[in-house]
Amino acid sequence: MADVEVERKGSSVWIRLNRPERRNAYDGPMAHAIADALEASSAARSVVITGSGGSFCAGGALTDLARPTVETMRGLYRASLRLFDAVRQCPRPVIAAVGGAAAGGGNELVVACDLAVAARSATFGQTGPRVGSAPVTGATNVLATQIGEKRAKEMAMLCRRYTAEQALTLGLVNEVVDDDRLEQRVGEVCAEIEALSPRYLEITKISSNVWWNAARDSFSTGLGMLVQAVGSPDMIEGANAFLERRPPRFPDPA
Repeated sequence: MADVEVERKGSSVWIRLNRPERRNAYDGPMAHAIADALEASSAARSVVITGSGGSFCAGGALTDLARPTVETMRGLYRASLRLFDAVRQCPRPVIAAVGGAAAGGGNELVVACDLAVAARSATFGQTGPRVGSAPVTGATNVLATQIGEKRAKEMAMLCRRYTAEQALTLGLVNEVVDDDRLEQRVGEVCAEIEALSPRYLEITKISSNVWWNAARDSFSTGLGMLVQAVGSPDMIEGANAFLERRPPRFPDPA
């Protein structure tokens, strides 16, 4: 079974995350495979990212956080950054087709995509401070340009869950459809894109990256800070609490 399935549907490339047993959470190799697929999609008119098994993406695999090494975590962080950059640098519109949970880095993947269509059962939210991490590749910076600073801080700091309808109201997604219509509706959006000029869509996308590009240095800075926190008591406790399905007991601040 491939971790990432790539399928050509008409003028579109569909990239399906395929680790349903961990809610499509990605490790380093899987993140690189998604980036490879995005970078190979320039001949398409549009690209769709979706998940299998009733989930969109649960972000980075937390087993790495429970048994961290600097080498492993540095590799995961770099792979995550490459993945999000590949979404933004892909010359074609990238659409998130969100069914089920988009959590942590999965929610940041929605932030990175150009458009997002959500199934009615989809949920959204960040997990960082709850699991011993921080969402520095989109949710602490670019997300504020999409839903406003106070709402972005609420999402990044409080780790609440949001329904698809709430995500629509916030501006995180473009529309919400019944679960059984998700792929059909995304296909309709792809058909709409097919009628437009690829050249001028690319120009539109490149110029719309201005706020992402302005925040890009903060991604590297934030990931460097996360590397320095590898193996910290907060990281170990947060990850183990999540894996053991219990509330975390973080140490008091120094």
